Amino acid sequence: MSAETILILDFGSQYTQLIARKVRELNVYCEIHPYNFVSSSKFQVLSYKGIILSGSPFSVRQKNSPQPDLNSIRKKVPLLGVCYGAQLLAHKSRGEVQPSKHREYGRANLSFVNNDSVLFKSISQNSQVWMSHADTIASAPADFEITASTNDVKYAGFHIHGEKTYGIQFHPEVYHTTEGLVLLKNFVVDICKCSQSWTPSSFIQTTINELRHKLGTDKVVMALSGGVDSTVAAILLHRSIGRNLFCIFVDNGLLRKNEFKNVLHSYKDMGLNVKGVDAKKAFYKALKGKKDPEQKRKAIGKTFIDVFDKESHKIKKVKWLGQGTIYPDIIESVSVKGPSATIKSHHNVGGLPAKMKLQVVEPLNTLFKDEVRRVGKELGITPTILGRHPFPGPGLGIRILSDITEEKVRILQEVDHIYIEGLKNAGLYDQVWQAGVILTPIKSVGVMGDERTYENMVALRAVTSTDGMTADWCHLPYEFLAKISNEIINKVKGINRVVYDISSKPPATIEWE
Repeated sequence: MSAETILILDFGSQYTQLIARKVRELNVYCEIHPYNFVSSSKFQVLSYKGIILSGSPFSVRQKNSPQPDLNSIRKKVPLLGVCYGAQLLAHKSRGEVQPSKHREYGRANLSFVNNDSVLFKSISQNSQVWMSHADTIASAPADFEITASTNDVKYAGFHIHGEKTYGIQFHPEVYHTTEGLVLLKNFVVDICKCSQSWTPSSFIQTTINELRHKLGTDKVVMALSGGVDSTVAAILLHRSIGRNLFCIFVDNGLLRKNEFKNVLHSYKDMGLNVKGVDAKKAFYKALKGKKDPEQKRKAIGKTFIDVFDKESHKIKKVKWLGQGTIYPDIIESVSVKGPSATIKSHHNVGGLPAKMKLQVVEPLNTLFKDEVRRVGKELGITPTILGRHPFPGPGLGIRILSDITEEKVRILQEVDHIYIEGLKNAGLYDQVWQAGVILTPIKSVGVMGDERTYENMVALRAVTSTDGMTADWCHLPYEFLAKISNEIINKVKGINRVVYDISSKPPATIEWE
């Protein structure tokens, strides 16, 4: 924990992570914990500079709604209730929360703003905000001073006299609340007195000092993937313990064209102590005949563990396993009502510590993806790695929608190479969050020259996103798609049809498997 920390209590809102991201944009460290954290033995209220209560899909009027004891935090540190959090403050103060006459969802404007309230300092009259609630505060005690209203919502903002406790009925964390960041700055800087000193540079220095203290002269083994997270984590460990970090980069035969050679070369240029392992045959053998996506993921994961375990045992007296775990991996595993449902199993090295009897060290487990990139930039990591699109752990194995063969991998590598290089050459790569190609099990009739063909169809995928939790399909120029389609069909034997995926997440996922 940073010396200055804002605590965000999660009541199950879809926007809770956005609150954290906005607070961190202000160079203020914050943590997300489930709402019942305040009743745990680990909770110490004075460890935090302020507390934010998130929104929620629940109503405070429901019997099973999350309602922690707020007496343990009120009047001790500044408090900001957002949407459900504001209604909870009113409800606990014996105010009246009732169903709205109509569900209030979408843009609204503040018809009244009290700029004398610290929370609403510099917020414009008529400022646009985003509402998302089915209940509204109908009445509140006399010590609830109204600080903002809309035409439909009387208690759009309030301050409780005699304490630094505030509530807002709208969501300051979303893009559509145009002055939301100003309001959050008013809270964390002016009210909570945070110094805005949590920067990539300060994170790096603090983390390196902590790693040196924790690891000493111990040896750490770490799997590298070529992605942003594992690379940044490895550089932080390397800066901390030098040659006592042993990196292993496994070629599972499901990487992009030339990726193993190129990435391995980049890692060695960074000074990392890294060993490349060609394990293609082991993976192809484990995948033979498997078509079910979950079976493929499990086969890839198990084979990776076996290969990594074998290579790790060649290094004597290793005590730690390094991992590139980031903050969303941590908070998504602890939901408000218990562990979240597993949509699909992910290929990581989570099974290794028990098998190898190693302690785990995760230098990035307090950072979001965009923060990892900023830290990587501060560390001087090459933009070609920092700017890389996310790539699934199972690699091309889940972009081949049938059983895996070397020939199918070769075809997909060639198509993927044309597509990704095309995006880069057209100046579109950095506008896309993730792009890839799916080799479908569909064959279609085509005509090439004077001959009829019956060959494979591939689907191109490109999405925009912030963190992968939601994603929109990219509106790539028709001229670009036409050029890429033509190049793929002309250059890659076995492909005679190209389609473009225009599904967003939700309801679709980014990957097809």
